[in-house]
Amino acid sequence: MRPVVFLGPSLPREEAEAVLDADYRPPVKRGDLSSLENVDVVGIIDGVFLQSCSVGHREILSLLNRKVKVIGGGSMGALRAAEMNHYGMIGVGRVFEMYASGEIQGDDEVALVFDPETMEPLSEPLVNMRFFLDQAVADRAMDPSQRTKVLEKLRSVYYPRRTKRSFESMAAEVLDESGREAFQRYFTIKYRDIKREDALTVLETVKKACAAL
Repeated sequence: MRPVVFLGPSLPREEAEAVLDADYRPPVKRGDLSSLENVDVVGIIDGVFLQSCSVGHREILSLLNRKVKVIGGGSMGALRAAEMNHYGMIGVGRVFEMYASGEIQGDDEVALVFDPETMEPLSEPLVNMRFFLDQAVADRAMDPSQRTKVLEKLRSVYYPRRTKRSFESMAAEVLDESGREAFQRYFTIKYRDIKREDALTVLETVKKACAAL
């Protein structure tokens, strides 16, 4: 039986299909899980946040009570997995770990705007920028106080306005000239899309779960 996977802007559909044969559906929203029948494994990557009612905890719990494996990561899947992990939902990836540990809490950490037809992201999730800043401090491309100042600027911006360009501009306001040049070089080489990476991890985990049935 093919698994059901809710996927949106975190990973292009064609890339997902190359990894896993699944019944791919748009970002999950309230009511989508309640209507599922004859399914053994469900993967939740992307979900609706502000545009409509988000997927409810009771829907997930209902699937778990039916012995359906529910695997989440990347975006909405990571948030719900952190909240429902003790009920049996499986969480994977860095974003899930950040939610589960309490390092991040708000849903605006993973929220972004995207083209509803192509699913192409039009903004950048805060969690990617946060991860990059932490790496920059670890690699001494930025000091902790600078990281804190840039992160505060990012958090003050409404999520649709968070882009790579605005991120670079905010960092430039905090750094001196030599620091800006070093940051730009580091950004070009080291910036990563951890939501995308986690989406791939969800697909691989779903594949293993299906093989184990």
